[in-house]
Amino acid sequence: MVPVCTGVSGVLGLLSASAATTGFEDLGLPAESFYNGSDYGGNWNSGGAEFENSFTDFGGGFTSWDGFSYSNSTDATTPGFGNQYSAYPGSGAGGSSNYALGFTGSGPVSTFYPSSFDLTDNGVMVSNTTYAALSMLNGDSFAKKFGGVGGEEEDWFLLTISGSLGGLAGDSVEFYLADFRFADGASDYVVDDWTYVDLGSLGVVDQLTFSLTSSDVGMFGMNTPAYFAIDNLAVPEPSSGLLVILGGTWLLGRRRRA
Repeated sequence: MVPVCTGVSGVLGLLSASAATTGFEDLGLPAESFYNGSDYGGNWNSGGAEFENSFTDFGGGFTSWDGFSYSNSTDATTPGFGNQYSAYPGSGAGGSSNYALGFTGSGPVSTFYPSSFDLTDNGVMVSNTTYAALSMLNGDSFAKKFGGVGGEEEDWFLLTISGSLGGLAGDSVEFYLADFRFADGASDYVVDDWTYVDLGSLGVVDQLTFSLTSSDVGMFGMNTPAYFAIDNLAVPEPSSGLLVILGGTWLLGRRRRA
């Protein structure tokens, strides 16, 4: 459903650009490496889209990051936090090198766009990270094995992608990264390959927000590692920007992050 907007947002919706995709191959990386914002560069860009990133150094060798990183790691077998920058399929979508990783440790994370664009007939490739997948399959010191010891517990791990335009929330799309709620346990699964998620129902957007929820929750929140992987994400076609007239004043049709 296309959000109904007024003012600048409504005009931007009417003049929305068509969509392309970014596969993150425009981002230079040495083999088997990643970028997590450790240079304090903040949000980073690919294919004209801006990806949220925050990096913190606590001293003593302790650091953390939130938002998005990007990687070309192929390690699909090593469990644990030390392998937090690997996509479980072992490559990018279609065997490509680069992909992006989302971490929602401090809450939902977002991508921002310089102009509104229509997601109809567009989407994104999604998968698990190796860290999250092996945690759900085998359990670890923080999280349970999905399905429990007997495989009968109804566990799930859900990615929700929400669209917005001019700060007004629109629709959301849900994708289960793991689902153990089937009556027939043979149908239970943890996503291990790149899967296309149709974002067409989000309509015209200038921001996407990604959030994770899980059945495995403790006193400090979600126990399942709060990571997901994306590739070939829809972005606006390159353009010189949209100029619109509103109240006799020329306004540049670009979305700026507050």
